Amino acid sequence: MSYSTVVSPALLAHHLDDPGWRLFDCRHQLSDPDAGARAYASGHLPGASFLHLDRDLSGPMNGSNGRHPLPDPQLLAARLGAAGVSRDTQVVAYDDAGGMIASRLWWLLRWLGHDRVAVLDGGIERWVAEGRPLSTESPAVAAVLFEGAPRDWVATTQEVLADVREGQFCLIDARSPDRFRGENETLDPVGGHIPGARNRFFRDNLDSDGCFRPAAELRRELLALLAGTDPKQAVMTCGSGVTACHNLLAMEIAGLHDARLYAGSWSEWCSDPARPVASQVP
Repeated sequence: MSYSTVVSPALLAHHLDDPGWRLFDCRHQLSDPDAGARAYASGHLPGASFLHLDRDLSGPMNGSNGRHPLPDPQLLAARLGAAGVSRDTQVVAYDDAGGMIASRLWWLLRWLGHDRVAVLDGGIERWVAEGRPLSTESPAVAAVLFEGAPRDWVATTQEVLADVREGQFCLIDARSPDRFRGENETLDPVGGHIPGARNRFFRDNLDSDGCFRPAAELRRELLALLAGTDPKQAVMTCGSGVTACHNLLAMEIAGLHDARLYAGSWSEWCSDPARPVASQVP
């Protein structure tokens, strides 16, 4: 069975009171980690709960596993169950950044085997622009049991390092072109990219209104980027494994399935100076 990857505000509005749907506010700012919680408190979609990128959607850092390591699957499952997500729940995630953070929750749920998850197309901005209501009330949610088993959708640093020599993967980096080139790096101590990676800025998946572009357009561009590589051999990377999920969502919209995530991404890769670095800085 297939499920929607994105939903419109109009469709979501019809399900705000549906007990089988759960809505999550994923707003976050890297420069101000508490901004999302403040934004949620000042106004969010009715019935939405808040999930924090650092505390809920990531695991602890140890200095060599990147800035947003994957959370422990059992802890994540417990957190989702406490928020009312069961195996039959339709989950919708939203943010205010074109799905940049919401796509992380989308991917994490699917990683755990839960396919009933979608991103709100256009996020909270489109919801408000259409004159739909906000709330300041936190929902009272009954805890349920959520059971999930991780799929084999994660590429390790060792696999990526081996592939730098073998070239079997299509490694796609979601960062902005300047950071990919090694310029204007402010988040990580080293600029550049993994040798052999190709650049697909995640914002290229969106139209001028911050909604995902048509599936046919995404498919055409992503197939050109894959250049004949099977989508199952594609590995998505970025700075810390967050915006890479946006490209994974775009791949899914385009009907290109089963690409993997390099969760540690550039922030993990560059933590070891022995790993090779490529750049295009003159």
